[in-house]
Amino acid sequence: MGKIVNTSGKRKTAVARATFKAGNGRIRINSVPLEIYGTELLRMKISEPLLLVPNALDGVDVSIGVQGGGVTGQAEAVRTALARGILEWRNDPQIKDIYLSYDRTLLVNDSRQKETKKPHGRGARAKFQKSYR
Repeated sequence: MGKIVNTSGKRKTAVARATFKAGNGRIRINSVPLEIYGTELLRMKISEPLLLVPNALDGVDVSIGVQGGGVTGQAEAVRTALARGILEWRNDPQIKDIYLSYDRTLLVNDSRQKETKKPHGRGARAKFQKSYR
């Protein structure tokens, strides 16, 4: 039985769960290969951990399931799960330094959430106009 690493990443209401197994270096997000997933911008965002550490996924297959949130939130959750998995799989403190110096959200979930809507208003803070006469 080979080595298996499970990691997760969160952003807003999106949750990504990644599974790393020995393989050919393929990355699949919700069973879709990374090469054809989403838009060019989302692919670039997701592949940041791979560009910072070249050859990080040689001989590793990654399957990522993501649900909740919107497309960008999902992409950022996937990116965090991927970076955490690479760090755990390679077990190299240098990789952690590279990621943290580039962007802390690669390894730490962004905990910011949407502020809830309040009554008598259009959103969290804006209110309906009040007429006196």
